[in-house]
Amino acid sequence: MFKKGEVSYKPLPLPDRVQLPDAEALKAVEAFRDYMRKRHSVRDYSDRPVPKEIITACIEAAATAPSGANHQPWHFVAIANPEMKARIREAAEEEERDFYAGGAGDEWLAALEPIGTGVSKPHLTTAPWLIVVFAQRYGLTGDQERYKNYYVPESVGIATGMLITAIHHAGLVCLEHTPNPMKFLPALCGRPAHEKGVMIIPVGWPAEEATVPAVAKMKKPLEEVMSVFE
Repeated sequence: MFKKGEVSYKPLPLPDRVQLPDAEALKAVEAFRDYMRKRHSVRDYSDRPVPKEIITACIEAAATAPSGANHQPWHFVAIANPEMKARIREAAEEEERDFYAGGAGDEWLAALEPIGTGVSKPHLTTAPWLIVVFAQRYGLTGDQERYKNYYVPESVGIATGMLITAIHHAGLVCLEHTPNPMKFLPALCGRPAHEKGVMIIPVGWPAEEATVPAVAKMKKPLEEVMSVFE
């Protein structure tokens, strides 16, 4: 983390060791793989409340992510306030109307058809929580001096992936919602101009009648996503 005048290298002995023997490691990662296969992006939410402590712990897990120069160029805004959620939904649907009216282009809209998405985004108000992920284009010291952040998209992407994994680990569901552009988000969430909203994540319990697109279960075979050189 950047701190003016206090940046120096100081090696520490590895604080934590969680390594396992090979057989146990394989068993553990196979169990984790199988559990992650049960993760689904969900659009149908119950209005059952989720304690703030669970959301906080998920964000704390995400904030442990590695980042370029350890600058941690992210901020997470957790929103349960119904009025704020309604304003976000209204603004997001306004952008979605332009998107689906032709702004996206025929190829993109055709790619989305099997997913079953549309202009209406009830999940933005039904889900008990929204987590808005912000990326910091640059950082500011305590005296408001600007400094450069590094690998911002990559760093925020890793942290967001860890957030989604933590949400699943808590037994909750979420959705990766990315209206574009999102210029309304910093002002709405009280964030500074140098932060960019990159994702809105509804979080909660799935509704009893929740569904997912059949195509979402169609994953590429391993040989298409992995190469090995021994």
